[in-house]
Amino acid sequence: MFEKNLEIGYLLDFYGDILPERRRDILDLYYNDDLSLSEIAEQMGITRQAVRDSIKKTEQELFFYEEKLGLRRRFTEAESRVGKAISLCKAAGDTLPPALAEELEAIRRVVSLD
Repeated sequence: MFEKNLEIGYLLDFYGDILPERRRDILDLYYNDDLSLSEIAEQMGITRQAVRDSIKKTEQELFFYEEKLGLRRRFTEAESRVGKAISLCKAAGDTLPPALAEELEAIRRVVSLD
């Protein structure tokens, strides 16, 4: 369950801006603020069932976007490859130009999810 929550959170980060605002807000309240269906229903002025339906529909939409666009997958791969490149530079020591290691470190900061 935790992995699914984390995955939805990441997908929401990548694709949240293209979702309808109301559905994005519901998903954000559910996954990021950890509110219950009832709490969200009360806050949004809709039924608990409408909240559940919205969450399920939006989850499916996020997974569809990731399947078609793969932004999260490609981002994660780029982050991993930059980390490996930095490790290789450190292992090579003085045999590589310092500017190369600096540029890789700058790229790592740009693609880091931290």
